[in-house]
Amino acid sequence: MSSEQASPGELPLDGELAAVAARMSGLLLSRDTVESVLELIISLAGTTIPAAAGVGVTVVDADGGFVTASASGPLVREADALQYELGEGPCMAALAGCSPQRIDDVTTERRWTRWCAAVAGSGLRSVLTAPMVTEDGCHGAIKIYATAPGAFGPVDERALVTFADRAAVLVANARAHERAGRFSDRFKDTLRDRDLVAMAKGFLMGRDGLGEDAAFDRLLSLARAHGTSPAEAAARLVGPAPREG
Repeated sequence: MSSEQASPGELPLDGELAAVAARMSGLLLSRDTVESVLELIISLAGTTIPAAAGVGVTVVDADGGFVTASASGPLVREADALQYELGEGPCMAALAGCSPQRIDDVTTERRWTRWCAAVAGSGLRSVLTAPMVTEDGCHGAIKIYATAPGAFGPVDERALVTFADRAAVLVANARAHERAGRFSDRFKDTLRDRDLVAMAKGFLMGRDGLGEDAAFDRLLSLARAHGTSPAEAAARLVGPAPREG
């Protein structure tokens, strides 16, 4: 069944998307990456809407910038790069307004005229894009490009919006998992640094007969003298001595 023949409210590959969501929940436990999620997304989106000549995902990075995190080919990356450079285009509008955008023909489209003129020579003619939104905000957008005019219709648009909603949950979960992993690593580093400083203080107290506060001040002085952090200075004190020869 083509996407234009799908019944209202029906999403092609809906069962496959549900299976992917279930599979990803297990993969996240083994620290699967956001990149793996995005590769799954563009693969399924291309199958969901067969008229697509290229599929990509734009994500909003931590600084509020935009990056094409996954793309099925150079057509997608070049069209996306022009949107980021010019600051206009259907994907940028979808992200700004949290709403889907569709272009039936870039040669007659009156919105985003600079971008449309720039991509017209590449063979790109039709565009469909939908934002990936959760309660945490807009994480990015899925966009589908075609080389024929009028390639996408209202049914395709509804399908992509539903697809983007499901994909947004996967991306949000993957990002949350990565953030948790980074927090865990930082927490481990903090504990290790704390233990090093405590060991170094104990070493100085025993070697030089210092009180705890005086030993800490001595450690800070050593850190300043070597241009390092207190933890690095502590590691120099309590680490193994360099081997001769």
